[in-house]
Amino acid sequence: MSTGTDLKTAAAVLDHYLAAFMDLDTDGILAEYTDDSAIITNTGSFHGLDDIGSFFEGRFEEFAQGNVDVEVDQRTVDGDIAYITWHGETPDNVYEFATDTFVIHDGSIETQTFAAKITPKN
Repeated sequence: MSTGTDLKTAAAVLDHYLAAFMDLDTDGILAEYTDDSAIITNTGSFHGLDDIGSFFEGRFEEFAQGNVDVEVDQRTVDGDIAYITWHGETPDNVYEFATDTFVIHDGSIETQTFAAKITPKN
């Protein structure tokens, strides 16, 4: 049984999430979620590890093409809430402004929201 002292902080969860995202590491990303986790976006919701894994595999296909630039503009952690804004560019899209909010409970991402202004290049 876990105690509060051995759970990862929200900052540690966010740091690992960001590193895994930049490495396009699906297993690393999924290590921050549980079967009860959810990602909510403007295109739908993704629940549980299988669904969340499929969500990231789709994103990573785009970001693995090369000639990709992603920069985190703001990173804020307040208690169990982590928030980032970022921008980036892939061969397919320009992410003019993107934001993710993470609700972290018991050392894992319980809920994540994602929104972005994405402009296709073609």
